[in-house]
Amino acid sequence: MSEKAQRKYPEEPRAPKVLAVDVGGSHVKVVLNGLDERRRFVSGPDMTAKQMVAGVLDLTKDWEYIGLSVGVPGPVADGKVVREPVNLGKGWKGFDFGAAFGKPTKVINDAAMQALGSYDGGRMLFLGLGTGLGTTLIFDGVIAPMELGHLPYKKATFEDYVGEAALERDGYKHWKKSVYDTIEHLTRALLPEYIVLGGGNARELDELPANCRLGHNEDAFLGGFRLWVDP
Repeated sequence: MSEKAQRKYPEEPRAPKVLAVDVGGSHVKVVLNGLDERRRFVSGPDMTAKQMVAGVLDLTKDWEYIGLSVGVPGPVADGKVVREPVNLGKGWKGFDFGAAFGKPTKVINDAAMQALGSYDGGRMLFLGLGTGLGTTLIFDGVIAPMELGHLPYKKATFEDYVGEAALERDGYKHWKKSVYDTIEHLTRALLPEYIVLGGGNARELDELPANCRLGHNEDAFLGGFRLWVDP
């Protein structure tokens, strides 16, 4: 599936021609650096890592690029996924994406990739309100991907109260209160200078707490491109 990108991504200085891949719980989206087009295909809870790679290669067979940035909804260390994503299929842990794509590949947590694209300096906390809760702190350019959504909160975890399932289960009013409570708790703990709210459900909020601004889902692609630009 192909469509015009909502934002144009011109080639940044020193940035090579790379493909940014944003792996989500409902879709896998791809953008090529410098090209005003976005493509995507359906993912879902049964999609394996091999299926994702095959889908990307098929979707981009008419594009030329020297490497890829892949944002995955799960913890990543040393370029490898270290735990199976909650909202996808199996086979992600330890998967060698570079070998599977046949090109140099930089793998990062999906929230961290979107956070990098949203970053304007200083100490920023990124919260991705989507299928689950993605969290990343960037402090003076240093990216710290986190899994704060799985910390205990009330009778479950933060993610259980602010994820998409909670919005459908509890209704907008209760979900919104949980989002505000989560922002307050994490602000007290991490002391960010500002907070960026990303993810598909961030725009459901009819008003934003102080010191917060909306991000754009397309910032994930910009973050993917920035991974290849020297600091």
